[in-house]
This record gives sequence, C-alpha cells and structure tokens, in this order.
Amino acid sequence: MAKRQPIGFFDSGVGGISVLKKAVELLPYEDFIYFGDSVHAPYGDKDVEIIRKMSFDAMDFLLSFDCKAIVVACNTATSAAIEEIREKYSHIPVIGIEPALKVAIDHTEDGKILVLATIRTLQENKFRKLSEKYAESRKIISLPLPGLVEIIESGDQYQQRSYDYLRDALEKVDRDISAVVLGCTHYPFVKPSLRRIFGEDVLIVDGSEGTARHLKDVLVEKNLLSADDNDGSVRIFNSSKDKRFIDLSKSLLEENIDQI
Repeated sequence: MAKRQPIGFFDSGVGGISVLKKAVELLPYEDFIYFGDSVHAPYGDKDVEIIRKMSFDAMDFLLSFDCKAIVVACNTATSAAIEEIREKYSHIPVIGIEPALKVAIDHTEDGKILVLATIRTLQENKFRKLSEKYAESRKIISLPLPGLVEIIESGDQYQQRSYDYLRDALEKVDRDISAVVLGCTHYPFVKPSLRRIFGEDVLIVDGSEGTARHLKDVLVEKNLLSADDNDGSVRIFNSSKDKRFIDLSKSLLEENIDQI
C-alpha cells in the first residue's frame, strides 16, 4: 500500500469526529476520509446483525478511496462488529475503540468509575470482559444514555439540551465518583455539561487519544506513515443528504475538544 493513500474513519454519525480530531493533531501529514452514517444514528439501540451490516457498508465506502488503514471510530460498532470486520477485511489494518477504563483507573487512586455509553456497547461481551478485568480493584458503574446521541446529532443548542438531559439522567448516580469514562465517541462533545455536573475534581476520559496513538503505532509498524512534506487533508462524507451533518462535522472538527 502506498504511504500517500488516505486513512478512513467511520462512525454512526458525527461522534467519530472526536477521534478524528486527535488523529489529525497527531498525524498532521496524513490524508483522512471520514464517513458519518447519520441516516442510521444511533447504532447503540440496534440489533448486532444490523450494526455489522452497516459497518460493512461503511468499510466498503471507505475502501472505494483506497484507504491504507481504517478506524472504527464508534464504540458500538467496535463492540458489536470489530472481529467480523477484521476477518472480512483482513488485507487492511482496522483499529477499533473501547471505553478508556484503564486510563481512568491508572490516573485515580480510589473511588468509583462511572462508564457512560450506549445500550449496545454496555451489553456486548467486549465491554463485559473489559469491566470484569478491573472490577476486582475498583467498583465500576455503567449507565446507558439513550437519546443523548440524537441531541448531539441535532446540533441544535446541544450543549444546553445535553446538560438538561444529563442532569436528570445522573440525578440518582452515586456522587462518590473519581472518574467518568465516555464510552461513546459522541460524548466528548458534551464534556462542558459533565463538568457542570461533576465539577473539576472528577477525571473525565475517553478513548480518542489512545486510539489515535494506536493508529500511529500501526502505521509505523507497517511502514505506512506519510512523508512529513505532505500537506494533510480531511474529506468528510455523510450518509444523509442533509448538508447540516457535514456542516456540524466540520464545526466539531474545528473545536478544541480539550478546552471545551
């Protein structure tokens, strides 16, 4: 594969932009193709076989651009379909994402860990095994947030609407929380709402940076890094014909997620 070929990203909608941004920051000389499947968002409330079919369709779309690697920038698709994706598309590196539980535990000394994710992500064996791995040392609380993805996808005053939603959804959650793990790539965009609720002393983490670093490691290992004289680019596509999803994706990509 040529080093100059692009890297593909896909998600159920605009959420994977949070992962793409980290990759662009880490790999500024690469070309990226992003596909958001907003027509079918969210994936988190769908049957596994449907998620796999949509993931295969997204892979085929990205491969039409001769991508040299593909990132499944969706926790739900990773949980439900990553093994099947890698088996079917074994000729290309495929990087997934998972809730950053290890990061949360490594950076806190005690207290409970709250994992926020979609229903499907929390139901899949991949998360169950991950959770069991750390359950002996820390208490892990998982909470699905149905409807939050739709609020973010709407782009319509989503910060205030997400705060109202999260305030109600988290009302009864034990406040002895040392870290909040964002197990959906849409959720980093509502960090301001979570900060208002949990304050500054609670660590809030997601898997975006770890996934971007893993992508770089894979490219280095396979000698696929683009030369540093290449002017990197990003092309964004969406399954919806509604241009607002492209506009929202570009707007989110331009935001500095670490600062919001």
